[in-house]
Amino acid sequence: MSEKIQRITTPIVDRKRHRKAPKGRRVDSDVWIHLQHLLGEEPKSADQLIEYLHVIQDHMGYLPVEYLTALAKEMGLPQTHVYEVATFYHHFDVVKESDTAPPALTVRVCDGLSCEMAGSIELLKKIPKLLGPHIRVIPAPCVGRCDHAPVAVVGQVPVHQATEKTIQATVDAGRFVEEHTQFLSLDDYKKNGGYALLNACINNQHTRNDIITCLEQSGLRGLGGAGFPLGRKWRIVSLEPAPRLMAVNIDEGEPGTFKDRVLLERDPHRFLEGMLIAAWAIGISKIYIYLRDEYHGCRVMLDKQIKLLKRNPLMADMPEIILRRGAGAYICGEESAMIESIEGKRGMPRLRPPFVAQVGLFGRPTLEHNFESLFWIREIIEKGADWFSSHGKNNRKGLRTFSVSGRVKQPGIKLAPAGITIQELIDEHCGGMLEGHRFYAYLPGGASGGILPATLNNIPLDFDTLQAYGCFIGSAAVVVLSDQDSVSNAARNLMNFFKNESCGQCTPCRVGTAKAHALISKPSWDLPLLSELSQVMRDASICGLGQAAPNAVDCVVKYFPQELKKSGA
Repeated sequence: MSEKIQRITTPIVDRKRHRKAPKGRRVDSDVWIHLQHLLGEEPKSADQLIEYLHVIQDHMGYLPVEYLTALAKEMGLPQTHVYEVATFYHHFDVVKESDTAPPALTVRVCDGLSCEMAGSIELLKKIPKLLGPHIRVIPAPCVGRCDHAPVAVVGQVPVHQATEKTIQATVDAGRFVEEHTQFLSLDDYKKNGGYALLNACINNQHTRNDIITCLEQSGLRGLGGAGFPLGRKWRIVSLEPAPRLMAVNIDEGEPGTFKDRVLLERDPHRFLEGMLIAAWAIGISKIYIYLRDEYHGCRVMLDKQIKLLKRNPLMADMPEIILRRGAGAYICGEESAMIESIEGKRGMPRLRPPFVAQVGLFGRPTLEHNFESLFWIREIIEKGADWFSSHGKNNRKGLRTFSVSGRVKQPGIKLAPAGITIQELIDEHCGGMLEGHRFYAYLPGGASGGILPATLNNIPLDFDTLQAYGCFIGSAAVVVLSDQDSVSNAARNLMNFFKNESCGQCTPCRVGTAKAHALISKPSWDLPLLSELSQVMRDASICGLGQAAPNAVDCVVKYFPQELKKSGA
């Protein structure tokens, strides 16, 4: 056969659907151009995500979802990552296309325990009707001004001892940005011997080992809550490989705590000098300061003082100092959650080990400190370890700064010997109880630290003295209750706070705080179930929030059974 055989072929059909554009929302070119103008031309890094979200929120008054889409493209980040970070923090208002944007002005009324005792709940009921629909009024967790309760924040301006009249007057004044100008300036600080110790260190009048040894001998412990010996922490981090970083925690979100804010407002350079001495002693290459968003005036002031130091460096190769702004998340007071936030992520605590001292910011060994811990450095080194340890009462050593609020005549920060009792603190430093109020109970360590009855008024207030009573001193935030207050109501307030502030990462905390709040909101408490729930939260929560959240409830059951009998529990 001479005929040519032809093969029959079946054409290959590509059945895969090819996308004409990337997944997710499409970027609006006009929005992208406007965003680029807002953010400037400097290179964008992922750790600055929260800073850029603040830029948009401050400019627009909220976060339009189309700007989040454009921001993801500008930073080369997944849209899901930008969205989940933006929706994690309380101070960001994400608005989708079909949603209504919030009013241009927001009034936040603190509903923390001290403010609730002073009448903030009534304010929250009355203010919306007074101000009208064009001003948003919302409750806010503790804003760090408990000594001036009740407190409202109009825009960024705090209103102390807030009333309907003063809030209305602040709104009518039309100035919604806080300014803080009453502080010890750089020149005045230097006139009083400021930065002389840093210069002495740089000029080899002190060795690094001398400084660390002095702090070890002083007995100074971390004053943010955990109480880890400060000198030992410095030595541990100094032995880690370079580059080493520092993270300073001024988030101060524990209800009842305001000492860091007051000290920062008065004397910022004392803190900055202590920070730079720590950097010199340990060999820190870069410093990150994490300041809570509620401290607007402090942020502007501190930013200006840092820029002054940058223009006139106090030491050769001075570490770069970067000021980072929180966004309303109590959990970021936990050291590893703060580090996650500085890196531009959701503030979720890390599992440990490894510890922050070994693997911290950006995977590097990190010295993490509370503000007040660094505030003490200059005075302890100048006066000596024995000077600091010579203070104290009831066989305790050192000094403590207490944040005192509640039913006392003179609330505020009180510098007192470690080991002082609550009765001595009230009588000798706070002018006694308010007229018509009888001492009934107290929180020795903020929302997390439990509640004790007035009958236990002789316990030394310090690290390691309160654990036997189911409490701890933490950041030394003392809230005093009177016979006109209900401890069970206080426990409800605190558990509601923890429920709202849980990061949601672990089930025992996320579900436990919500379940506990529901149980204690009933007229009769299911005590066996609460006890079981408390144990699970303590044993299985990842971080201190879930572990300490049951403290107040457990204390009510243990020390105030008369209140539960009245309610039928």
